[in-house]
Formats: sequence, C-alpha cells, structure tokens
Amino acid sequence: MLPRKLVLGMVSGFAVFGSQVGLAQTPATSPGVYSPKAAVQSPPLRVEVIDGTRFRDIETHEAYRLYGIDTCAPDQSARLGRQAWPCGTMATAWLVTATLNTWLACATLRDEASEHLVRCASAGHPDIAADMVREGVAVAIPASQDDPGIRSYALAEQEARKAYRGLWSSTFQMPWDWRASRDVKLQPMARGEAIP
Repeated sequence: MLPRKLVLGMVSGFAVFGSQVGLAQTPATSPGVYSPKAAVQSPPLRVEVIDGTRFRDIETHEAYRLYGIDTCAPDQSARLGRQAWPCGTMATAWLVTATLNTWLACATLRDEASEHLVRCASAGHPDIAADMVREGVAVAIPASQDDPGIRSYALAEQEARKAYRGLWSSTFQMPWDWRASRDVKLQPMARGEAIP
C-alpha cells in the first residue's frame, strides 16, 4: 500500500500535468499570441502513381509529391557490376505496391508548382518516404536554405548505405545531378544543334 502523501502527490501531479496539456491544446485567439502553424491534413485518399515521388488523387486529380526525398527518374538506370538496371522503374513500382488499393493520409507542408508537397502514411507505412529511403529506393534530398532536410531521412539513408540496400548496392548518379546533366544534353537539341 502506498503512503497517503505519495498518493496525494501523484494525484496533484497528474492534475497539474492535465491542466498543462489542456492549455497547450487550446488555440490562441488573442492578437499577438503565438500559435504554431500546423500542416494541413488532407482527407484520406486513394492515388495513382506518376513516378517514384509523385502521385495523383484518383477522385480530385490533384497532384502530390513526397517531401524530403528524391528517386531515380523514370528512364534513369543504375549499374550493379556490369549489369544496368532501371532504378527509376523500380522506385515507381515500389510506390505503386505501397499505395495500390490503400488509403493514404497526407499532411501538406506547402504547395509548389501545382503540386502539394506532402508527408504521407498508410496502414503499412507510418512514413512512406522514410520507408523508401530505408529500403534504398529513394535518397534524402540535401538540406538547403528553403528546406532544412529531415533528420530521420538522413539517418535512414545512412542505414541503407551501410547495409548496401537498393541503390546503395550499385553505382548510380544522384537523381538531381542526372536530371541536370540530361537537361544540358537536351538543350542543343531544342535549338536544332547536334549533340557532341
């Protein structure tokens, strides 16, 4: 049996803690009072996959892109020894498998270029992007001034690298570098020049 003072202390501690939680959840309505800006939660959605990071709501046709990661472009390849393999196709297939006939819950962080930048979860994946990075299907984007990066994604990428999972078992070009080099190669064609 617990001493009476200990029981009273525990009860009063819970009462104080409970009142603090209640205050933290109360939205601020007074001017000049700080209130954190929460990400906008979308209603559950079913999607069709566009590529390794993008999908479209099958009802509204709104486009979404997973925040904080990048994958090989649809026509990009990696090389395992002397064998080339379609890393872009693999990323798309992984996302199709993870989202097919599954409800997604997505939090929109911001809108950019007619797409919602989101973090999404499903019953099988608490954070779809993190699972893609963990399995070596995607890479974490480097931190920038606009996007500080997501620490858990960077840690998941380190784990995948150490275990040689997915892309990390092969030679590949980072997706953003591959797209940039491809854009440079395609510019002469747009002007009607020959590619060297």
